[in-house]
Amino acid sequence: MTETHDLPVALVTGASRGLGAAMAEALAPAYHVVAVARTVGALEELDDRIKSRGGHATLAPMDITNRDAMAQLCRAIHDRWGRLALWVHAAIHAAPLSPAAHLDEKDWERSVAVNASATGILIPFLAPLLGEDGRAVFFDDPRAGDRFFGAYGATKAAQIALARSWQAESARTGPRVHILAPAPMPTATRARFFPGEDRETLARPRDEAARLLAGIA
Repeated sequence: MTETHDLPVALVTGASRGLGAAMAEALAPAYHVVAVARTVGALEELDDRIKSRGGHATLAPMDITNRDAMAQLCRAIHDRWGRLALWVHAAIHAAPLSPAAHLDEKDWERSVAVNASATGILIPFLAPLLGEDGRAVFFDDPRAGDRFFGAYGATKAAQIALARSWQAESARTGPRVHILAPAPMPTATRARFFPGEDRETLARPRDEAARLLAGIA
């Protein structure tokens, strides 16, 4: 069996469910996966699935909006492995659909914190760990300006704008930044937006994870 210290390390933020969990599973056993999410039970279930496929994971149950926790995590990654080969950022807060004139303040603040501010903190933290040869992956979902998508659309657009700036700035020096467009999937996030949708017609997260990873190989 391959020892974990021989494997490249992949960090997946938002790894407990949906596309993040599917990406974490797809990356194992070729990578040692550091899985970050708030839900301990879902992370443990992910770990079981990864182990059943012969993979390796380190679980990091924490909130990406906690700057000190993220700094501690990055230091721990540096001290244990020295660097990261890949960062997959799938963490998202999907605020309920609402007219812009009726935004809930707590939903707005959480959307800004998770979707925008945390990304602005994590990029400077993780860029040194990724170095010249690492890769970072973000997932676009262009809802900015759509009716009722005010909180989600605006903050997701801010996240992707940060990623695009980093992509342009690091094009020659690395790391390589990928901004991917997943097909619609029957995730909890999408169910909040389209509750009456026929989920049988949507792409499976596992299939999308395989397709998206093949595109950056």
